[in-house]
Amino acid sequence: MLDAVCFALYGDVPGDRATARRLRSDHADPRLAPRVVLETTLAGRRFRFTRSPAWVRPKKRGVGTTTEQASVTIAERVDGGWLTHTTRLDEAGHLVGDLVGMTLTQFTQVAMLPQGRFQAFLRARSEDRQQLLQRLFRTARFADIERWFGDRRRAVRGEAASHEARVADLVSRLSESAAVAPSWGDDGLAWAAECGDVARWSDTTVTAGHARAETATRAAGTAAARLERAEAALASARSLVEMQRRHAAARVTHERLVAGAAEQEERRQRLAAAGRAAAVEPLRLVAADAAASLAEAQAETARLRAGVEELLTGSGSSAAAGVPAWQAAADHWLAAAASPQALMPAEAEVGRLRHEVADLDSRRTGLAAQQAAAVQAGAVLPERLVTLREAAHTCAAAAAGVPAAQAAVRLLRERLAARHALTALMAEREGAVGARAAAVDHAQSLKETWLGLQERRITGMAAELADGLAVGGSCPVCGSCEHPHPAARAHDAPDADAVRRARSSLDDAEAARLAHEEKVRDLDTRIARLEPIAGQADAASVEDELAAAEQELAALAEVAGRHGDTQAELAATEASAEALARQVAALGHERAAATSLFESRRRDLADAEARVAGALAGSGCASLAELAARDRDRGARCQAAAQAVGLVEERRRAARSSRRRWQRAATAAGFDDAEETRTAWLDPVEQESLEAELRAVEAELAAAQIALADPDLIEAAGQPEPDLSALRADAEEGAATARAAAADATVLEQRLRRLTALHTDLAAALRAWRPVQEELAVVTRLAGLVEGRSADNRWQMRLSAYVLGYRLRQVVAAANSRLAGMSDRRYSLEHTDRRGAGETRGGLSLVVRDDWTGETRDPATLSGGETFVVSLALALGLADVITAEAGGADLDTLVVDEGFGSLDAETLDDVLAVLDALRDGGRVVGVVSHVPEMRDRIPVQLAVTKGRHGSTAQLRLGENP
Repeated sequence: MLDAVCFALYGDVPGDRATARRLRSDHADPRLAPRVVLETTLAGRRFRFTRSPAWVRPKKRGVGTTTEQASVTIAERVDGGWLTHTTRLDEAGHLVGDLVGMTLTQFTQVAMLPQGRFQAFLRARSEDRQQLLQRLFRTARFADIERWFGDRRRAVRGEAASHEARVADLVSRLSESAAVAPSWGDDGLAWAAECGDVARWSDTTVTAGHARAETATRAAGTAAARLERAEAALASARSLVEMQRRHAAARVTHERLVAGAAEQEERRQRLAAAGRAAAVEPLRLVAADAAASLAEAQAETARLRAGVEELLTGSGSSAAAGVPAWQAAADHWLAAAASPQALMPAEAEVGRLRHEVADLDSRRTGLAAQQAAAVQAGAVLPERLVTLREAAHTCAAAAAGVPAAQAAVRLLRERLAARHALTALMAEREGAVGARAAAVDHAQSLKETWLGLQERRITGMAAELADGLAVGGSCPVCGSCEHPHPAARAHDAPDADAVRRARSSLDDAEAARLAHEEKVRDLDTRIARLEPIAGQADAASVEDELAAAEQELAALAEVAGRHGDTQAELAATEASAEALARQVAALGHERAAATSLFESRRRDLADAEARVAGALAGSGCASLAELAARDRDRGARCQAAAQAVGLVEERRRAARSSRRRWQRAATAAGFDDAEETRTAWLDPVEQESLEAELRAVEAELAAAQIALADPDLIEAAGQPEPDLSALRADAEEGAATARAAAADATVLEQRLRRLTALHTDLAAALRAWRPVQEELAVVTRLAGLVEGRSADNRWQMRLSAYVLGYRLRQVVAAANSRLAGMSDRRYSLEHTDRRGAGETRGGLSLVVRDDWTGETRDPATLSGGETFVVSLALALGLADVITAEAGGADLDTLVVDEGFGSLDAETLDDVLAVLDALRDGGRVVGVVSHVPEMRDRIPVQLAVTKGRHGSTAQLRLGENP
């Protein structure tokens, strides 16, 4: 049955039965669904939980089975009915967590103390106790901190290894480039970097590289100077050989040019003839152009003559009449072209009048259509005006009703807000009343404790006075100086400090009680102020009224919002009606004017068409322009033929005159015949080429003469020829030496640059590595500290165990307040940071102090009954701390499962007295037991009877239920 309560709330059962996943009764019908229905009060609210696990049932059709999925329904009692909150498994879990404030594990440690579980917690090892406390108090974040430090240590160690690898790589590359091994020993790279050996070795290596590079540079300079001297000697020899070659070449050239003097004279004479012909060439070109013009004019005259003869023959005139007849015909046709030319404006007027008549006809037709459309549009406006006037009246009425509707909505909203606030205050008042009752009970309990302490102190006052007696001093009561039998203080006798502390606790509890009473009074005042505003209706009714009022307000606002548009449309429609009336009248007048103008223009068109037709009659032409163009073309052709005959004679005279001038100019230039100038003349390109050849030969001859007369060349020709091969070999040997020296210098300079770059990179890598090393040292130390592995952590305690140790001390303090009454103040629990036997970690160990002997011992040394008492006190203390951790939620029910059979009668009385004390304030405490004495002492019982066909439960009420 306790499993059923847990399953109804959390969908799971506690303990080992949860792993079996067998919740269905074997006695049930196969078609009957397993189901739990639990009604309970949580946080002052009544809930009903209905939950079924997943189960296998027979198929409704056919044979075989099918699986039904788990289901849940959570409903709340509201206003006499059940309001369903959720039917989803995940939402149900969140809702139960919010209402109860605890997980299933915490719930079974607080509300249902399972059989044997709290004894296992008492005797558990520190590691096992840590796992349970971590689940109960949700301190996984501290374990997360431990993991974070471990992860951070690994990350920084990896980063440090990356930096070390980077430094090692740079050291290796620097050593390879400099061919120098590192100077540190077997202490390792990290130690060498930390003590500065790596940096000093790098500085030394770069300095040595500088020295080698400077030596190679000096050797390269010496080799370059030797090469420069060898190259200078080779250049001087080459210059001498070149001068000897130039003198020999000049002598050969001079001999060759002297032998070709006749050819050079022929070039000069040809250039002279071309110069004389150039003066005559323009006249030759003029004569040629005149002859070509004459031939062209003769050809054109022949073509025109044939055309005119054909034209005159076709018109009946004499074609052989000659130039005078051709000129007379030209005058006739040109005069005939003037008559149609004069009538061409009339022809243009015909086209314009045709377009204008067509436009006027289209315009009068369009005006008639517009007038009909305007009349039709105006016919529907009166009915539209009536509709718009009615709509404007409706909008005005709606606008007048909007303020009243707004006031109603505001009033309903105030009522609804007051109702919600009143509901919240009522719920808060229930909690406040409960807190006040708890505060009253707590204050009363503390008062009884204080009075009991006072009474016990008064009872033991003789012992307190005896403690103040001194040897030889008089008794403050009897005055005697002898004290044969002074009273002895009991081990649990209270002193004045205990009474004062009890009184202080009582005063604090009284202050808390007054504060709770003040809060209840304040809530009553606020509720009384809100009740008139909220009225008698519930929130749902007010919400319905508010929704209806808001709908009505929205409808009125919508209609009122159209008032302006309706008025504007009404005014626009009235204006349209007036405009259409004016338009109909204007279109009628305009249509009459267009019809009159149409008739006038049609008469003008008929008259113009008659005159044009008379002029074109018998001509065969389609228009006056064509007729005039035909006559002008005939006159122009006759006139052109007459003019062409005169042009031929004129060009013949010009050709003869040009020929005579050309001949005279050729004779004056020294030519016997004018045609000789055509052969002697050279074009500018050819003449320039011939002049260039003449100048080149003359320049070459002059250069050869200058070279033969040069004293340096004459002196060089008289010297012996130098040995270029030997000089060249010497220069090549020097060049090879210089190249080798320069290559060595370049290699060493490049190596120096590489060493310098590696030195810079190594210094930067060392600077980057140093803070990572420092961080690694700090993180490693902190990680070891929070993991309990550092020497600084004396108890080898994890951070999570340290936090849970504080929680465990709270649990021990709460447990000792219970244990004192159940063990007759003999036993108390103590939390110790020391490691237990066989444990590798400390921090969560428990020991039992025996006040009768003053010794502490392991809980395993307790007897069965003592173990049950101590475990029960520890479980109750754990429940108190978890309740406070869960937010101080009130748990009005506690169930303790079995274990009472191991107690003797006196201890059983003490335990039941503590459990009775737990019932103060209305708390229900249940025990599961088979002990007959407990059946006699507990009046309210739920008896479970097993049977062959299942178990039954029966509620039994005693005389004082």
